[in-house]
Amino acid sequence: MGALGLTLTLSACGSSGDSGGGDGGGSGAAADAKIGVILPDTESSVRWESADRPALEAAFKKAGVDYEIQNAQGDSSQMAKIADSMITSGVTVLAIVNLDNASGAAIEEKAKNQGIATIDYDRLTLGGSASYYVSYDNEKVGELQGQGLEDCLGADTKANIAYLNGSPDDSNATSFSKGAHKVLDANSNYKVVAEQAVPGWDNTQATKIFEQMYTENDGKIDGVLAANDGLGGSAISILQKNGVAGKVPVTGQDATVQGLQDILAGTQCMTVYKSATQEAGALADLAIGLAQGEEPKADGSVKDTEGGRDVPAVLLDPVSVTKENVKAVIDDGGATAADVCKGFEKECEEAGIS
Repeated sequence: MGALGLTLTLSACGSSGDSGGGDGGGSGAAADAKIGVILPDTESSVRWESADRPALEAAFKKAGVDYEIQNAQGDSSQMAKIADSMITSGVTVLAIVNLDNASGAAIEEKAKNQGIATIDYDRLTLGGSASYYVSYDNEKVGELQGQGLEDCLGADTKANIAYLNGSPDDSNATSFSKGAHKVLDANSNYKVVAEQAVPGWDNTQATKIFEQMYTENDGKIDGVLAANDGLGGSAISILQKNGVAGKVPVTGQDATVQGLQDILAGTQCMTVYKSATQEAGALADLAIGLAQGEEPKADGSVKDTEGGRDVPAVLLDPVSVTKENVKAVIDDGGATAADVCKGFEKECEEAGIS
């Protein structure tokens, strides 16, 4: 897996709306600069408040820039109100994690008209006008998932595959699926017997969707390409109900505590680790540079298929995680041994986690 190495130290987690500034002072563009960040929710992932917010706060304070971080709590109209408030308060850089493409694009257009630089964070806003995009290489995430499933199934094994894709209104989900298909479609031994996107990444709906897939195929599903750990857990619950959990490989993403526990238990074959603090660090570097009038370094680009443009991007590399390297996620700070090993003490001991 190699050294993952985070560059930021987490500070204490704040409330859903914080503003502040560092003690570094500054003059000119830096003195007038203010960075606004709108996080999406607290339900889809714990990362937004437990990892992204404190990492961003630490970086902004260290740089001495004024900032405001708010959470839209899954409400696109609330995100629009927060954006209006931030624009009125004088932000010069605005970063958002959109809840859907349409509302995200509207926010970015309004900010652009006010001369505010905008950044898409984690999710690309299709049809938007963001100046930059900061995320992981999402197609590569899907490729790692596809390769992981192939490794777990065996490349020479005849297998029926089901896909539980992410939300259809999330551009990342499209990239994940594209990457996975790139790997798995090349293997003539595999047959796709079911594929469906899960609206809103909703785990409850995913459980119902996968149960229907399983029933319609008379249980003849040999592998599940699940787009993240939550969807993977939904599939695992149905496989457990039918007494085949651990016999049918299931993928995931996010290296959540539950996902890592499922891997240790043998019911999930792999996940993809994307350090939230490393991603937040990349966003902070870009936003601070823009706020201070510097030319940002964005060596990559992604295609906005709706807007018909290439968006300059900072793309980080995801990491495949199996039972053999779960410990590396914990060593990197992506999860704690106390959380992962609760109820899984024996499995953790076998994996060298203490």
